[in-house]
Amino acid sequence: MPATPPADMLVLARTMMSRAYAPYSRFKVGAVLRAADGALYGGCNVENAAYPQGWCAEASAIAAMVGAGRRRIVEAMVIGAGRALVTPCGGCRQKLREFAGDELPIHICGPRGLRQTVTLGSLLPLSFGPHNLGRTRKP
Repeated sequence: MPATPPADMLVLARTMMSRAYAPYSRFKVGAVLRAADGALYGGCNVENAAYPQGWCAEASAIAAMVGAGRRRIVEAMVIGAGRALVTPCGGCRQKLREFAGDELPIHICGPRGLRQTVTLGSLLPLSFGPHNLGRTRKP
């Protein structure tokens, strides 16, 4: 895995984080996905006064990717501030799994840059995915 995240992803991730709508938690998160064709899709968290109705940054990026007609994620990045690593929540790990396999690199960043790179498989071991339903992913 790369020691530094791709610059194009980091620029977009920072932009997405700055655009997050987080008036309640004040915890802004950005996410970027690289599709199989190299195109980038960004997303940010969007909170709602009725908390369960908000969107995570990763889910927003997935929606943008799917809306553009793409179906496969080959690289992901999540960015957020704070001392602890800002990794995808459990629900977003499963959402990422729908469009990627265990080998998906996920770059975990803070405002200054890369903090750690992990794989989806390390975050979601023994995951349930399309293969469990006898489906194979189309590139």
